[in-house]
Amino acid sequence: MAEATEYLKQFVAETAWYNEIVLGTIVPGDAWRRLPHFFQSWLRNYLGGSIVYFLSGFLWCLVIYYWKRNVYVPKDAIPTNHAMYLQIIVAMKAMPWYSALPSISEYMIESGWTRSFATISEVGWPMYFVYLAVYLVLVEFGIYWMHRELHDIKPLYKWLHATHHIYNKQNTLSPFAGLAFHPLDGILQAVPHVIALFIVPCHFTTHVAALFCEAVWTANIHDCIHGKVWPVMGAGYHTIHHTTYRHNYGHYTVWMDWMFGTLRDPEEDEHPKKS
Repeated sequence: MAEATEYLKQFVAETAWYNEIVLGTIVPGDAWRRLPHFFQSWLRNYLGGSIVYFLSGFLWCLVIYYWKRNVYVPKDAIPTNHAMYLQIIVAMKAMPWYSALPSISEYMIESGWTRSFATISEVGWPMYFVYLAVYLVLVEFGIYWMHRELHDIKPLYKWLHATHHIYNKQNTLSPFAGLAFHPLDGILQAVPHVIALFIVPCHFTTHVAALFCEAVWTANIHDCIHGKVWPVMGAGYHTIHHTTYRHNYGHYTVWMDWMFGTLRDPEEDEHPKKS
């Protein structure tokens, strides 16, 4: 028991280090240090998530809408500043709730409830990559079905997912739409990251990084630019999802849609087969 307690202290020390880096740099004074550890982590996740959201959104918009204007996105497909402002409002209203999920997952890991491990040396690099691959497959599978059910179960769509699907044309989609969800909708679609921790061993730092990479990835798949990098479920695929509502539910790759018959390729839309 004592050995297990000492092991779990590694996770607490790591999250405390993250808190020190983020809160010690951003938050003036030392008042945050008097907060319980869980709420320190929540505040760090809130501030860190907000910074990642704004940095990825503003930098990407700067590139595709101004620096490379009309290169990647046609002029009539560029969303208005007002539309992007409204997306930011929706996302920031949800951000405090989004931040609860990584805080809860960290608490469960620190409590020893999951199969997370603290250092890669415990399993070695080959098994680290095996576990990571299984983790990502489970996450992809979970997000696909969670997303699909948010469409198929009508009350869930009406009360949760419809908030995100008001952005249903190219000129209403932007990187800022990536987190513009009803709070519960956004949490449900990220929950597979946490469920996977109970199924497969996962490196703690990798799990934390994967959750924050979600903010960058969701910005990318809402920019309407088809990257044409198979099997990545890029913005070309996701734009089709926003216009048909019945295709391309996957998150990182096209494989789940291919397996379950919901894949629609943007290349085929651009170049339809001649009968």
